[in-house]
This record gives sequence, C-alpha cells and structure tokens, in this order.
Amino acid sequence: MDKREKQRDRSRTADTILEAAKTVLAEQGFAGWGVNAIARAAGCDKQLIYRYHEGLDGLAEAIGAEMAAWLEEALAAPEGTPATSYAELMTRLALAYLGALRANRLAQRILAWEVAEESLLVKRFAAARGRAMMAWIARERGDLVPPPGVDAPAANAVLIAGVQNLVLAGAASGAFMGVALDDAGWERICAAVRSLASGIYG
Repeated sequence: MDKREKQRDRSRTADTILEAAKTVLAEQGFAGWGVNAIARAAGCDKQLIYRYHEGLDGLAEAIGAEMAAWLEEALAAPEGTPATSYAELMTRLALAYLGALRANRLAQRILAWEVAEESLLVKRFAAARGRAMMAWIARERGDLVPPPGVDAPAANAVLIAGVQNLVLAGAASGAFMGVALDDAGWERICAAVRSLASGIYG
C-alpha cells in the first residue's frame, strides 16, 4: 500500500468513526455515548478512536463543527421579501429554527445533553448556535430595531428556549401541556409563535 492509499484508508476510517459517533449519539443519547459503543458501531478497535480523533473530545470537536455548519446552512435559506417589522424578523428566525430542529435528531440529542450536563460537545453546539443566530439576525435585520422599552435579548431567549423545549418534548412524548405535537399541533405552535412575537414587539 503506497502513501496515498494509506492516507485514503486513514481518512475512510476516521470518517467511519465520526459517522458511528453521530449515530450512537442520535440513537442512544448522551447516556450511551462512549468509546466502547462508538467502536462497536464503527466496527473497529477503540484505540483507533484515540489515534484518529484523540478520543471523545476530538469527536465532540468534529461533531460541533459539523453542527455549526448545519445550523448556519439551515438558517441561511432565503425568505424572499425582507421582513417589514422586528416582530416578523424574530418570527422567521424562531420558525426556521423550529423546522431545522424537528428535522435533525442529532441536534435534538445534543440539546437534551445541553440541559442535563456540561460537556465540550454541548459548549461547542451552544456557541455555534449563538453565532449562527446572530449572523442570521445581522444579515436579515437591515434597519429593523425592537421597540423602545423591550428587552429584546431576553424576549428572544424565551422564544428560542420555547421552541427548543417543544421540539424535545415532541421527540420524547409527542405532546406538551395538553397540546399534541402532531402536524396539527405544530401548526398551532407556529401560530402561537407569530402571536407571541407580535405581542412582544408590536
């Protein structure tokens, strides 16, 4: 095997381990995310995880980078005409984030981990989420500003936290506070997000 073939083989093995790590996390959550489980899913010796990714910390860094790119791409989809009010702006962000999270089981698992304990992976995902959202707002806001007297950072935090919690509840039990999180339920949630943003920002 020449040098190029060895590099390709190393790259394939590293990719296989990374995909296995994401699969284990998405299917089993943080409680099942460990070197032995990842090695079994990848079909390799666990020493290769340390050789190619420097263990769980290296895998967390790689997954964090991928999740940052995913979120930036998910929020970058054009909305067509610019928002005409700050309320519409934040409604678009909250609904885009809701749709992105509902479609990504791995992101849901990382969020569940984030509220359960501190780790390198969730720190990276939280930082990436913040960067992606701030970049989206900076790109889409134009001259729009929140009304005087409104604590926009706190209000936006409540909107985004609500979206996150509802997505996690939908994945875990399919309902929250008596609202069934099926297709009709999600339509109700989207309508409520619009109403809340309008009520907060006028």
